[in-house]
Amino acid sequence: MMGHQEPQKDLFSYRIDLDKRVRPDNPLRRIAEKIDFTFVREEVAKFYGKNGNESVDPVIILKMMFLLFYDDVASERELMKVIAERLDYMWFLGYGLDDEIPDHSVLSKARKRWGKEVFEGFFVRTIMQCVEAQLVDGGKIHVDSSLTDANASKDSVTKGPPELIAALKKAYQAQESKLEDTSTPEDYQAVNDRMVSTTDPDAAMTRKGVDSARPRYHHHRVVDDAHGVITAVITTPGSIAENKKLVEVVEQHAHNTRKEVRTVVADHKYGTTENYVAGQQAGWTTHMGDVLGKQDHTHKQSGIFPESAFIYNRQEDTYTCPAGQILRPRRVHWYKRTWEYCLPKKVCAACPLRAQCTRAAIYGRTIRRHEHQDLLDLARQQAHSSAARKDRKRRQAVMEQSFADAANNHGFKRSRWRRLWRQQIQDYLIAAIQNIRILLRRVGTGASAGAAALKIVPIEAVSTVFFILKTFARAIAQRMTARIPTASY
Repeated sequence: MMGHQEPQKDLFSYRIDLDKRVRPDNPLRRIAEKIDFTFVREEVAKFYGKNGNESVDPVIILKMMFLLFYDDVASERELMKVIAERLDYMWFLGYGLDDEIPDHSVLSKARKRWGKEVFEGFFVRTIMQCVEAQLVDGGKIHVDSSLTDANASKDSVTKGPPELIAALKKAYQAQESKLEDTSTPEDYQAVNDRMVSTTDPDAAMTRKGVDSARPRYHHHRVVDDAHGVITAVITTPGSIAENKKLVEVVEQHAHNTRKEVRTVVADHKYGTTENYVAGQQAGWTTHMGDVLGKQDHTHKQSGIFPESAFIYNRQEDTYTCPAGQILRPRRVHWYKRTWEYCLPKKVCAACPLRAQCTRAAIYGRTIRRHEHQDLLDLARQQAHSSAARKDRKRRQAVMEQSFADAANNHGFKRSRWRRLWRQQIQDYLIAAIQNIRILLRRVGTGASAGAAALKIVPIEAVSTVFFILKTFARAIAQRMTARIPTASY
């Protein structure tokens, strides 16, 4: 007999248990089991008074912000609507069916009241859990950055002289402080001097590839080599180049993980003289691409003596050229921290090897030596080693996987809110969620326990396995074909 359901609303509901309604393998169950959100009560207690109206539980607020990025819900208004429809959300938040869902403004008020430090602490706690689960090696790390589109259009950008732009930024900061009882921190570097977005003054006009310039932020990230755990993040205006934050983001990794850094892997954009020297002084093995190796100097140096042909005399602080002449220091370039060595003009002009040494029409050959040239030479030797090339190839897969996961699943490429400190909150939450997903995927019971020992598989390893399987299948096919008798007619 076919049944028929009467769509009639029950007058009373006494037997509904959300714990039974949420399936056992729901991801939110494991998150609630493994992640402690209650720490936030102690962290934010100083922001609340003893009298007055009772606020929404800070634990619930933090969980709501977690859900906002965990499932990439379109907006906070949308989140409040979805919570009332999803039993697993209500169970995760500790709500009952008859509890009232708060207004979306609760989240914005909490962000303003708490500040970014609470969310940074949440991110650091996920790192420590991964460290305790032995998912972080800490010795070898990968560094990269990515641009995030600000919540502002190109039409909101105003151009003008530096004095006008500085006055506008100061006015917008004062206005925000008046309206929201907060202001943008003053510890970040200056952005564009001749243009400002009236919608988000903190975002800098930045070009990305072939795209036109628009307001953007720059997200700097460290990913551990073992399992892809994110161990440090720094958010700046888009105009701050990635190489300017290398030392700071690596030091943040060491502080967050309590582990010593041995090898830093990055692309050629980080391979500047300053980063090479700083890395060697810190004791790192610098497997960073050489920015000078990407510059085309072949048309200038082909057919002439390389700098390696000039021998440095450490005791006399001079260079000996291939013709046996002595190059002495002439002047120092303070900005580049280099000394310039050369010969008198008449000596070079009379040299029989001049055509093989320089193409200068009047002056002779000039050699520049950095004040830490020995460290620079060692760093470049490490950067051009086979181990460094292998690490940079692996880094490409590790970092692209981390950024792609953040963009595809958690709305990483577009700012939800405006101003730098809010963007920092967004980046902390996304990085924390990614770490939590790694933690749950690698550590567990049953089938998940075996995955705890797995690591991110390099592209070259996958290619090798695929080649072996393909060759094996081809050999079997050839053998089977040889056994099939040929038909005769």
